[in-house]
Amino acid sequence: MLLQLYSAQAAFVNGGATQVRSFAKDAAPADRPPVSGDDLLKGIFFEVKKKFETALGVLKKEKITIDPDDPAAVSRYAQVMKTVREKAELLSESQKIKHTIDTFTRGIPDARTYLNTLQEIRVKSGIEDHLNIEPLMMEALDKIEKDIKKPLLRSDKKNMATLVAEFDKINKKLGFRKEDLPKIEEELELDIAKSQLTELKKECIEAMETQLKREEFKDEEMPDVKKLDIRNFL
Repeated sequence: MLLQLYSAQAAFVNGGATQVRSFAKDAAPADRPPVSGDDLLKGIFFEVKKKFETALGVLKKEKITIDPDDPAAVSRYAQVMKTVREKAELLSESQKIKHTIDTFTRGIPDARTYLNTLQEIRVKSGIEDHLNIEPLMMEALDKIEKDIKKPLLRSDKKNMATLVAEFDKINKKLGFRKEDLPKIEEELELDIAKSQLTELKKECIEAMETQLKREEFKDEEMPDVKKLDIRNFL
């Protein structure tokens, strides 16, 4: 659902050739010497290392309760991971979707190719179109192109506004509004947090079960995973 809501917002963005920028040109202006491959790799390595150390620094301070069945624990974990992303300058899942749409649709001149590209992004991302929104969006485009008797260009502000208005009608009919985006994004992050806590709990239990099979630990009892403090293991 987020993909379709973001698509309406991004429909006007980077629609003309004049808006396309060369990343290489911006990254290496003419008055600077070209960056060597080794220097580029070093820069990437140190950037990743910096982000990792920043994230680890946050996790060493914040208490996480490994209990995916407790809404409070899930909410707390989601907040900790949000702090990690903010301090380490990492993208949230919602931001990743926005970034992906912007990256892969930049410079696409017409609305049809734009919608087809969105479908490719969805499929490759493993996102299901459970509500069959994409066919409805394509029907709206077909109607407008039939009226104007030509392909709809994203630089055609008047008719693009009509298309986006049709997208809004589709979303509202299905019970979704742009105003709901913050809530939908928050629910997505909570779902992800619960999934990650579930996986973390599974891995902890498997590790403890393996440990208890060793002779020196055979008389030990498995601790409650909810009482573990992962800060002690970082």
